[in-house]
This record gives sequence, C-alpha cells and structure tokens, in this order.
Amino acid sequence: MKYQSTRGGVTNLTFEEAIFSPGYVADGGILMPQNIPHLSQQELQEMSSLSYVGLLKRIIPMFISKDEIPETDLQDLFSKALEKLSLEDVVKLAELKNGLNVLELFHGKTLAFKDIAISFVGQFMDYFLSKKKKHVTLVVGTSGDTGSAAIHGVCDSNWIDIVVLLPHGHCTEIQELQMTTVIKENVHVFSVDGSSDDLDVAIKKVCLDIKFRDQHKLGTMNSINWGRVMVQVVHYFYAYFSQATKVGDPVEVIIPTGALGNCTAGCLAVKMGLPLRLVCAVNKNDIVHRAFSTGDYSISGLKETISPAMNIQIAYNIERILWMFSDGDCDLVSKILVQFESSTPSTTAIPQDLLCKIQEVVSSGVVDDDTTLKTMTNCWQENNYLLCPHTAVAVAYYYRNSNSEKERPKSVCIASASPAKFPETVLKAGLTPSVAKEISGLKTMPTKYTKMTKTDDWECMLRDRIISITEKKKCTS
Repeated sequence: MKYQSTRGGVTNLTFEEAIFSPGYVADGGILMPQNIPHLSQQELQEMSSLSYVGLLKRIIPMFISKDEIPETDLQDLFSKALEKLSLEDVVKLAELKNGLNVLELFHGKTLAFKDIAISFVGQFMDYFLSKKKKHVTLVVGTSGDTGSAAIHGVCDSNWIDIVVLLPHGHCTEIQELQMTTVIKENVHVFSVDGSSDDLDVAIKKVCLDIKFRDQHKLGTMNSINWGRVMVQVVHYFYAYFSQATKVGDPVEVIIPTGALGNCTAGCLAVKMGLPLRLVCAVNKNDIVHRAFSTGDYSISGLKETISPAMNIQIAYNIERILWMFSDGDCDLVSKILVQFESSTPSTTAIPQDLLCKIQEVVSSGVVDDDTTLKTMTNCWQENNYLLCPHTAVAVAYYYRNSNSEKERPKSVCIASASPAKFPETVLKAGLTPSVAKEISGLKTMPTKYTKMTKTDDWECMLRDRIISITEKKKCTS
C-alpha cells in the first residue's frame, strides 16, 4: 500500500512516511491511500461475525505492507495498543429504548474515542523510531480531547516529544487538566488565548515550512494523521455488523462531528464496500452542515457551545471526503481548497455534481444547546443512561428523525466521550454527574504549561520550543 496527497503533488509514500507526515504535505494537501481496498460481498459476510478486535486485525493489515511491518510484529503492536484500553472488547454497544443504539468508543485512558486510534498510532510510531534510533516531535492542536489522548498515547516513549496547543477557556476544566497535569520531560503544553481554529493557523504555518519541518523531524497526532483515520475505519465496520440483519442491508451511523475525521473513516468504509448512510450531527458551528447540504463551505464565526470539541470552523478532513467522492480528482480538490485558503474570509463552493455524489452517502443536521440539554435529560429519564454533550448532539438528531413516517434503516449513534468529562453540562441538564477514576484526582494534581497570550507571536513561540527540543536531544544523544 502506498499513499498520496489529495492534491496530487506527493505520491508513492510508504505507511511509515504517511504516519510521520506532519499533516499537510508539500503541495498543501493531506494523505490518502493511492488505492482503497474494496471487499466483496463474500468477504464482508466472512467478517460479519468478528469481534471488534477481530475486525481490527483483519482491516488494518490491508493498509500496511508486510515489508514495512511483518505480520508477527504487527500482531505484537496490536497487543501493546490494546493493553492501553479499558475493555477487552475495546468498544461497547448500548441498546436503549425506542430503537436507540449508542456505540461507546470512550473506554480509554482519557475517556474519549480518540484514545483507541492514538493507542495504535503511538505503537506504530514507536516501532519505526526504535528500529532506527530516531526522534520526532509531534505538534498537536486540540479543541478538547485530542491533546490529552495524544499526550497519554506517547508520553512513555523514549523517541517522541509532543507539543500540544490547547484553546484556554474553550475546553472544559477536566479536558485542560488532562493535559496540563502530565508532567514529563517529553510533554510540552501551551495554553493559548484563542480558539482551536486560531491555533491551527500557527501550526499549519510551521508544518508547511518544509525546511524547518524536516530539520526538526515534525509530525502530528491530529485526525489529519492518516493512521488515526485508518484505525477509525474499524468503528464503522463494527457499527454496521452490529445492526445489519444481513450483509447488504443499509445502516445509518450518526456522528457527532467536528473536523470530519470520523466521517472520513466512515466514507472510507463505504468505499470499501459497506452500504452505510452517514449523518454529520453538528452544533451551531455549522460549516459542515452548510457544506454538505448546500455546497457552501465558508467560515461564519466561531460560536461557543456546550459541546466544545465540535466548535470547529475549518473541518480540514473535508479535503479527504472531496477527494474520495471526486474519484481522486486532485486538480478539482486543489482548486476548491486553494479558493478557500486564499479568500478572506475563507470561503469556497463544492460543485453541484460532486455535492450530489457526497449526498448519496452523507447527510447532516444542526442541534442547538437547548436541544442538546433536553436530549441528555430525556435519555436519562427513559434509559437511566447518561450522555456527554457531544454524543447528545447525535442522539438529538436520532430523536428528531425517529418519529418520521419515512421508513428508516437501523441506526447507531457514535458516543465520542464519557459524560464524566463534562460534569458542568450534566448539571445544566438537571442530572447528577458520574465520577470516573481516571479523572477523580485531577484537580489536586500539579500542572505544567506555558501561556500564549493574544499579544504573543504564537508561531515564533512554537518554533522556539521545537528548536529547544531538537537542541536538547542533540546534547543527550
């Protein structure tokens, strides 16, 4: 398996090169497999009875050459990654009243779905680095959960330093503490006086400086990293087989949506042969809904919500979705995204023929904060089941459409985080917060971070920290 840029200027990368890519490659695009595997009906039937772990061991090797990671080594890496997760089966399906199904993906160290993929990507990275005795610095921007999951995924590595930029005041207290309380020499946290989209601007400038990037061996752990999307594909196979009466039946998966990493994985599963219908459920930051319903991909101003990890204005994985549904038309993808990147404010339009292809698989809906809170309350009253505010956005969409006279396929909602991470929002819904051992002592732990204020040069501060990491590694090697 080889990898290429969505804009066509970079091709034939290995899996190792793909997962160590700093996200945006030299032509400004992001990476995808040059050939997406397609499974026959017979192959899907054979996979339909597999556990989550069984599916993972069947699907992931499709994207990794045995020349890069031999089968025995790959199985060992799977075992090491699975040890970091709380459940033997990795995920859990909650089957609730009125046909509501919730796929819990948050049984990891930081209680977020990102723990699963990052556990595996961290192992893949460590495998390659330890063989070559090389060091990398990961640069990660977060809207809430990615930063902590990435930190815990690599903080024990001898070969990786991680720099995380978090948007102060735009995450919950628990989310921030999950990052700032990890006091290790290879963990560097910046608390930024801005939104997640604001800090992404500084990160992109640094990562697109090819000379600087190569000199300091930069990578990323955001969902722009191919490895994360690859592992998340397994979620959609498991979700599909959990609901389909027989292979070939359509199944709807409702996704709490931010930067579209999860939806990208779902679209890949469709391209691999699953008859999925995907729904992007968003909060008032509705750029994804406008893009997929009307073709309008434009920034409209960040709005604060009670589902902060979804407060996104630049859904960078849309580039991968455009590439897949345009049948790999790199020139078209480049034209659409260059228009977005070069206009002020950022805006572009998805051509109608391409939009129609996307809409055959992907739809969307917007849920406001009041509805999110009511959904959390209703779900508890009906099922004694707590939802986090992000998962509640997906469940709200399900409730809204489940009473429709239109015949609907079986459906499953993605649960992206534990409600224990959002006690303030649970209280707002009139409910009693749950307590998880993973976060119960955070408020009494010491913290370590560096502030980035509005008057600081964020790009310069980021570069300086990366340079200092490189210099320190030279001195100790």
